[in-house]
Amino acid sequence: MRTIDFSPLFRHSVGFDRLQRLADAALQTDSANGYPPYNIEQLGEDGYRISMAVAGFGEADLDVTVTENTLVISGKIDDAEDVTYLHRGIAGRAFERRFELADHIKVSGANLVNGLLQVDLVREVPEEKKPRNISINTKAIPHKKAA
Repeated sequence: MRTIDFSPLFRHSVGFDRLQRLADAALQTDSANGYPPYNIEQLGEDGYRISMAVAGFGEADLDVTVTENTLVISGKIDDAEDVTYLHRGIAGRAFERRFELADHIKVSGANLVNGLLQVDLVREVPEEKKPRNISINTKAIPHKKAA
């Protein structure tokens, strides 16, 4: 396993430890575990949607939680009693998917339609964080004379 050394950045910056945690988490993910499959779409300039294939899961079997900058989507189906499968091809195993959200990304809603869980996200940048123009004054400032 490779690790990324961010120590040269720490000489010139403050607060990039979160970036290191994100990079380490990305390197440690199990690429073989693709269950359940999902898409991430961009909807306009500030909108996003995560669509996850959750066939067989009902609304009560799914949980969507946001904690700080992490979106966690999990699902667990309670096994039906007295069911004997001759063939079980529909995966109904428990899962948990984590998504790291950038600053100012908020979850605006979730829908379950035709076996797809759709989680909508929106970027809401506060007014004080948005770029603003600074007016330039052309009035001369009087200089003080040295005593």
